[in-house]
Amino acid sequence: MADNIYTKGTRVWFADKDQGWISAEVTVVQKGSNDSIKLVFVDERGKEIAIDTTAKDVKEGKGDLPPLRNPPLLETADDLATLSHLNEPSVLHTIRNRYAQHSIYTYSGIVLIAVNPFQRVTLYGPEIIQAYSGRKKGELEPHLFAIAEDAYTRMSREGQGQTIIVSGESGAGKTESAKLIMRFLASVNPPTQGGKARTKASLDESSEVERQILATNPILEAFGNAKTTRNDNSSRFGKYIQILFDGKQEIVGARIRTYLLERSRLVYQPETERNYHIFYQLCAGTPLKERKDLGLDTDVTKFHYLRQGGPSSTPIQGVDDAEEFRGTQQALSTVGISIDKQWAVFKLLAALLHLGNVKITQMRSDANIEDTDPALLLCTRFLGISVAEFKKWTIKKQITTRSEKIVTALNAAQATVVRDSVAKFVYACMFEWLVAIVNESLAGEGGEAANRAEMFIGVLDIYGFEHFQKNSFEQFSINYANEKLQQEFNAHVFKLEQEEYVREEINWTFIDFSDNQPCIDVIEGKLGILALLDEESRLPSGSDASLLQKLNTQLAKPETKNVYKKPRFGNSAFTIAHYALDVTYEVEGFIEKNRDTVPDEHLSLLASTKNTFLKEVLDAALASTKPPESPKPGSPAFSDSGSGGSRRSSMIPDPGRASLAVQGPATGGSRRPGAIAKKPTLGSIFKASLINLMDTLSVTNVHYIRCIKPNELKRAWEFQPQQVLGQLRACGVLETIRISCAGYPSRWTYEEFAERYYMLVPSSEWSPMIKTLEIKPLCSLILQRTIPDEDKYQAGLTKIFFRAGMLAALESMRSDRLNAMVTLVQKNVRRKLAVKKYQTMRKAAIKIQTWWRGVIARRFVQRVRREVNAMKLQTVIRRYMQRRLFVMTRQAIVKLQSCIRGVQARHNYKAARRQDAASRLQRLFRGILVRRTYRSDVRNVIYIQSCLRRRLAKKELKALRTEARSINKFKEISYKLENKVVELTQTLQKRTAEKKELQLKLTELEQQLQTWVTKHEESDTRAKQLQTDLQSANVEISKRDQLLQAKEDIQRRLDEALSRLSEKEAAIQKLTDDLTYQVTRMDAQQKMIDNAPPRTTEDSSVIMTLKNEVSNLREQLNRANALNSLTRGTRTDAPLSPTFAPSLRTAESAGALNGAAQPNGLTASKKTHQRRHSSAGVYSLDPSDHRASVDEIMLSAKRSEAGNPRAVSVAYNGQDVPRFRASNGLSDIYDDPAEEKIKLMLDAKHLDEDVLEGLIRGLKIPAPSLTNPSAVKEILFPANLISLVTNEMWKYGLIPESERFLANVMQTIQSHVMAHQSEDAIVPGIFWLSNVHEMLSFICVAESDMLQGIGPGGESAGREFDWADYERLVSVVKHDLDSLEYNIYHTWMLETKKRLSKMVIPALIESQSLPGFTTSDGGGRLFNRLLNTNSTPAFSMDDVLNLLNKVWKSLRSYFMEESVVQQVITELLKLIGVTSFNDLLMRRNFCSWKRAMQIQYNITRIEEWCKSHNMPEGTLQLEHLMQATKLLQLKKATAADIEIIYDVCWMLSPSQIQRMCTNYFVADYENPISPDILRVVASRVVPNDRNDHLLLAPETEEVGPYELPLPREVSGLETYVPAYLNVSHLRRLAALVA
Repeated sequence: MADNIYTKGTRVWFADKDQGWISAEVTVVQKGSNDSIKLVFVDERGKEIAIDTTAKDVKEGKGDLPPLRNPPLLETADDLATLSHLNEPSVLHTIRNRYAQHSIYTYSGIVLIAVNPFQRVTLYGPEIIQAYSGRKKGELEPHLFAIAEDAYTRMSREGQGQTIIVSGESGAGKTESAKLIMRFLASVNPPTQGGKARTKASLDESSEVERQILATNPILEAFGNAKTTRNDNSSRFGKYIQILFDGKQEIVGARIRTYLLERSRLVYQPETERNYHIFYQLCAGTPLKERKDLGLDTDVTKFHYLRQGGPSSTPIQGVDDAEEFRGTQQALSTVGISIDKQWAVFKLLAALLHLGNVKITQMRSDANIEDTDPALLLCTRFLGISVAEFKKWTIKKQITTRSEKIVTALNAAQATVVRDSVAKFVYACMFEWLVAIVNESLAGEGGEAANRAEMFIGVLDIYGFEHFQKNSFEQFSINYANEKLQQEFNAHVFKLEQEEYVREEINWTFIDFSDNQPCIDVIEGKLGILALLDEESRLPSGSDASLLQKLNTQLAKPETKNVYKKPRFGNSAFTIAHYALDVTYEVEGFIEKNRDTVPDEHLSLLASTKNTFLKEVLDAALASTKPPESPKPGSPAFSDSGSGGSRRSSMIPDPGRASLAVQGPATGGSRRPGAIAKKPTLGSIFKASLINLMDTLSVTNVHYIRCIKPNELKRAWEFQPQQVLGQLRACGVLETIRISCAGYPSRWTYEEFAERYYMLVPSSEWSPMIKTLEIKPLCSLILQRTIPDEDKYQAGLTKIFFRAGMLAALESMRSDRLNAMVTLVQKNVRRKLAVKKYQTMRKAAIKIQTWWRGVIARRFVQRVRREVNAMKLQTVIRRYMQRRLFVMTRQAIVKLQSCIRGVQARHNYKAARRQDAASRLQRLFRGILVRRTYRSDVRNVIYIQSCLRRRLAKKELKALRTEARSINKFKEISYKLENKVVELTQTLQKRTAEKKELQLKLTELEQQLQTWVTKHEESDTRAKQLQTDLQSANVEISKRDQLLQAKEDIQRRLDEALSRLSEKEAAIQKLTDDLTYQVTRMDAQQKMIDNAPPRTTEDSSVIMTLKNEVSNLREQLNRANALNSLTRGTRTDAPLSPTFAPSLRTAESAGALNGAAQPNGLTASKKTHQRRHSSAGVYSLDPSDHRASVDEIMLSAKRSEAGNPRAVSVAYNGQDVPRFRASNGLSDIYDDPAEEKIKLMLDAKHLDEDVLEGLIRGLKIPAPSLTNPSAVKEILFPANLISLVTNEMWKYGLIPESERFLANVMQTIQSHVMAHQSEDAIVPGIFWLSNVHEMLSFICVAESDMLQGIGPGGESAGREFDWADYERLVSVVKHDLDSLEYNIYHTWMLETKKRLSKMVIPALIESQSLPGFTTSDGGGRLFNRLLNTNSTPAFSMDDVLNLLNKVWKSLRSYFMEESVVQQVITELLKLIGVTSFNDLLMRRNFCSWKRAMQIQYNITRIEEWCKSHNMPEGTLQLEHLMQATKLLQLKKATAADIEIIYDVCWMLSPSQIQRMCTNYFVADYENPISPDILRVVASRVVPNDRNDHLLLAPETEEVGPYELPLPREVSGLETYVPAYLNVSHLRRLAALVA
């Protein structure tokens, strides 16, 4: 098996100077003699690499063999522990691939690797918190929320303290990760009973303690973070935050411990770096007045402590210091620091800035400070100390000997060191005070949080391993802390491995891993670096050079030569071999930084300050130096004995104060009298706090988050392999992998192993084993056949453990086996195809032969036929040729004869023709001559005639001329002309007159026409008016006819009633006499009873009989009284309300109403309250404008009921004839119905019992049904009866009683509805929602009448009506009913959504209803196929559709408005769509094309439901899910495919598409998505796009706002009481009202 590791095509890794590792492929494998093998590789650049090795080395993995590369399917695995080849290049390549796909988190066993994206990503919203809340680690994509949830879950389940260690180098994202973890813990509510934890929707839902915990982040960042070359918000201290929880897993407080604050940053910053953020915030955000008082300036270059980083150091891009200052102030207020204290802090900070500006000049050998230095004056004034004393002890020092004190002068450099040490000391004290105040605020009053806390989760944000060109004391301390943490980490990993092996009971040997205890011993041993450093620091003449000499003397020994090394060159440094790499430290400044002392004179001066706040700060710092009085914390496990306080103290270990500020005398231990107190050095303080921290970590369950900085330039999504590789080594991830590889890194359960590798043995062996569930024997059989070396695996109780590389070998064998089986299948298929092809070809050949034989036979027959036909053809042709020769000869002879005869005929014809032509010419010429002679003769005759005629005309002309010359002739002609002119003139005048006359007639006609048009319009208008009047008259006439008919009927009935009345009066008189007689007898009997001896049982029975008789008589009297009032009694006054009127009211009664409403001519504006009748009414709004479709349904149903009432109720109908008071004198004897109604309404006990118990709690709600729907009155009778009782109470002035009654009713309805849970709340919730809305509609009618001045209608039998109380009650009841309807809706909708939310994921995502496309997503196919044990989800789509049907049917059956139906169904569908989409997006193994088809089928069923229920727009709520299923089914092989996906899935954001492509689950027969394609998808994600959310806004179980529908039309109050209700009191009241 091992010989096949390096085969042709195997991919491996080679080390590369630039890329870290580069991929190569085996091209040649040559086996030589003596078991030698030559391997030739070609890398990505085309370079050939040859390696000579042996088969033994290949088998044992020795030599310079390159590490193997994983298959493409695993190169983006989210857990490095699942890699087949677990080696350094595979780890680096997997992290790089995931980072290129914008997946910044990767698991490595128990470690979460977080690579800084240097960009805002949409991975931390409330919807992401909710998605990870309550989910196990590994279910979803790697995320730090998964680590936080795992810690929270284990704390809740095991009751053990948890610690989350966040480490990494500066700029890797440690601080942000710690903040996000704290936000997650503060956002998660404790899990309910039997349910999962629910996240808080916003910060407003968080408690005060949770807000204070989150507020510590901006405070500590402002005072402890600064900009460095590597990070704009670098934490310059370590912190350990303990979040304390009580027994209910609720946050009760917190505790913060800080470690090794970088004090030197206050007085010195390298180029491009800044001081702590708070100083820049103070200068930028302080108001003008305070800025002037504190002597500050917005120009930070005026302060020495702020300008050393250069002009490029500030401001930070994208950061507004003024805005950050306001945030810091708000955070300080949140943790309980008052405004005065805040400005005291700011005053102290200003003092430190001015202290840095104090100028120290060199005067020969002494330092000097000017007395008038403004910075000196401001600084001493703010600090509250003496100027002279501060100046004196800054430039001078005092040496104390046994006998005297010597004061010496300091030079300028030494004085500057003293000044800076005072500044560092004051800032460190203030930082300690700030942490103490925050802890005091988080601990509650009197340490309440510590007393209540029973468990905790700690978040350790600590600096990672550091290695610079020049490393000093700070890097030494940081790396020392990382050595301790790495040791704890290695021990924890080894412990987990050991526990796993012990739990599985496998044979194992000790795993050798590189323990860094020798390095720790060199640092903290008795003669270690820290001990020698403290010793040298306490010597007055101690120096860095002498320290280095001592180190070389003590530690440069053979036993420590592997840890402590002397550099080859230089005498000012030493080298320590840390676990990550060797680091060389410069000893310059070690002594001074370790001392970090302030002169005693300055301490005394500060202690005598007049600044009360500074004194408080110093006292807090002094208190922090006291050693703890409590014993060392023990195990965090719960203790069954002892007090609660002791248990809590053991549960919550205190990690100790880290950076003690004040060098006070030690209080513990005994020392010699007169001995000088040893001041604690910075190294000893840090060592003690670190040991304390390790003790705390040792008693908690630790979770690790390693933050990685991918590049030095902080560029988004840029990956530098060498830098990442160095950090992976430094953070211990590779060491963890090495430890895992040393043991059994790969482990599979028996079921998973059998499922994966069952094909490695024949089916005849594994099939019966699986059927009998012999899984372990099957696994043993597989292992025996595949892995002969038993040392390569171990079989545990539930798992099989494999050595490194074994899974890759098994995968190779599995692939070979599958290839062999596929080859076998292909061979058989090809054989079958070949046989089929042969048979087809044989059949084709036979068919072709048959065809060709037929062709040949046909050709032979054709040839024979051709020969016969040829002979016949020759005979015919010869005959034809002879006959043709004969015919041609005959034709030639005939033609010759015809030609000769033709020539002769033509010759004769020509001669005859010539003769004819000559004759014709002669004839024509003779004709011409004759015609010419005739024409000449005619011309001559005409000429002669014309000459004669001319002569005669001339003669006549002469005669006429002579005649014309005479006078008479002229006059005659002139007279004729004058007559003609006169005649024409007269004719013209006549025509002119006729024209004028015609014009006048035309004008008159036009006027007449206009008049007729006007008259026609008027007549048309009058005709229309007359028609309208006629119609009105017809209506009135018809009404009159109807009234006359009704009058005749009433008169006839009245006559009949009068005839019966006489009989009844006689009966009544008789009954009255009997009653009087009975009363007389009873009085006599009462007297006898009084005088008689005590009663016996017989007497009591007689009395009861008599009482029954009296009650019967009284009932008969009441009935007679009612009949009398119906027959004889008349009511002269009509109802006074236009709103509520009886159904029998006529037009005349309406007129009487108007007359009665305004007596004595009073106008309608008179301010008197009208009265409203109580039996029925109409809502004041116009029904046509405000009636919904449900109102119309209800109105039509009520009308149908009026025509055909259901025979269900035994009560009176509300449309019966009203019952009036009797007008005779019998009312003095019998009960009045009004008094009986009042008595019934005042009987609160029985009324409440009937209404609250019988009508509400004990009500049998009609089952919802659309096939046989209930009538409106059968659904709304509770609301009608309650409104009826309320109306009667108002009618008789019982306002307080009605208020009590309605309050009890509403409270009972609400408690009754809220008592139902889950799906049982749907029917009662919707039923009472409809009834409450009906009651609200009745109240709206009353309010409308009230606004018009119409009251409920007073009765003389009732008490006086209080109008003001009535107005108040109506408004209050309306508001309460509105709230009740809102609460009922939210109650049943909340229960429905809870129930539906449990169904959605199993039904829509997990269920597989579509046959032929089922998938088990990575496991179980074999067992499911053979054993048919496919576990079905808890819910199916039928359950979801049944729930929707139940809601729909209930809403429709109980007559809810259409708007409510739309709102309810839309909200439920939105819950389905959002929950399903978010769950699918976060599930890794569900993003497959088969699963997408199953989900699409389930969506189709919901679409069909929406269409069948006339709600096609409801499917819009599922659009995201539908597009997600399309994405999973589309091809994703090329960039063009990705473009198609973006076009089709237009609603999905780039982040969602990228997540689904990354999570796509590749089946065995599919090619994985190329990393290049995944990079293309990731590149489409726009940075900092606020609209690009990964998850949809989660549809929480909270219910959306309820839009109250319009009030219904109240046409009357039904008195229907179902027969099955046992409500006699209410039934009697309804009967009386009816």
